Amino acid sequence: MTSMDFKSDKVLYQPGTSPVMVDVPPMRFITVEGQGDPNTAPAYAAAIEILYGLSYTIKMSHKGPLTPVGYVDYVVAPLEGLWWFEGETLPGARNPAGRKDDLVWLAMIRQPEFVTPDVFAWAQEACRTKKKLDVAGARLEDITEGLCAQVMHIGPFDEEPATVEKLNEFIASSGCETQMSGRRQHHEIYLGDPRRTAPDRLRTVIRHPVVAV
Repeated sequence: MTSMDFKSDKVLYQPGTSPVMVDVPPMRFITVEGQGDPNTAPAYAAAIEILYGLSYTIKMSHKGPLTPVGYVDYVVAPLEGLWWFEGETLPGARNPAGRKDDLVWLAMIRQPEFVTPDVFAWAQEACRTKKKLDVAGARLEDITEGLCAQVMHIGPFDEEPATVEKLNEFIASSGCETQMSGRRQHHEIYLGDPRRTAPDRLRTVIRHPVVAV
């Protein structure tokens, strides 16, 4: 049986290096929000551990005594993140210029539709008791981004500003403007593992919410 893989949706997860518009539908995520430099903040490392702990617990739930209603076999989705500075609405999160300690982030992993609040609560309890994880900060959220512009960035994270500038130029030329608020923020989807992938081969989807002007 073939496992469902969100990344097979090329429109949402496999854009090219030329920016495009995309209408992003509602999606369900497990999220953890925090603040600080992702390279050094213990809270960010803890958030990633929580997200993967919960996600893999849910994926393996069918091997337990009670398989969730509607369960389908699937590949755990890639890590994603929303990034912003408190009180700012312009897209500056990927060019923090020495302000990384002030970054606010929402780390998240997409979940299949069968992951209901009850399934999520079960996974939280399983992680608490079996993995000794403090999952109190995790949330199950439905997020709708709607109209967005996105592009694939290939290379190190620190070289993203040039790709963001190309994305901004495309947005303006398309008769739109970036509009960030709430859960519509600078959005990154990490398709490569930086621990195992050379920096110049990393692939990161960069997505900005827009409105027509």
